[in-house]
Amino acid sequence: MVKIRRLVLDVMKPFEPNMIVYATELGGLHSVNSLNIVLLETDREVQNIKITLEGEDLDYDEINDMVKKLAGAIHSIDLIAAGSSIIESQATPQDKV
Repeated sequence: MVKIRRLVLDVMKPFEPNMIVYATELGGLHSVNSLNIVLLETDREVQNIKITLEGEDLDYDEINDMVKKLAGAIHSIDLIAAGSSIIESQATPQDKV
C-alpha cells in the first residue's frame, strides 16, 4: 500500500478549542511528524482553517478522529502527496491566466 506523506485539509472548527490545542493534539499523533495551521476565515460562531500535515505514513482515520474529538469537521481534502517521496507542485502554462 502507498504511504500518505502530506495531507492538506480544510477544517471547520468552533472558536474553542483554539488553534494551539489543534496543533498540539494533531502534532502528538503517532503518524504526524510536522504540521501547520492557517486561519482562512472567522465567522460569528466558527473558524475555517487549513491544516497541512506531513509524516512518513499519515493515518487519515486517526487524524479525522482527532479533528472530530476537537469538535471540528473536515470539509475537504485539498491535497494528498503519497509515495516514497513528496513531489512539489509545479506551475504549468495552463496555470498562468
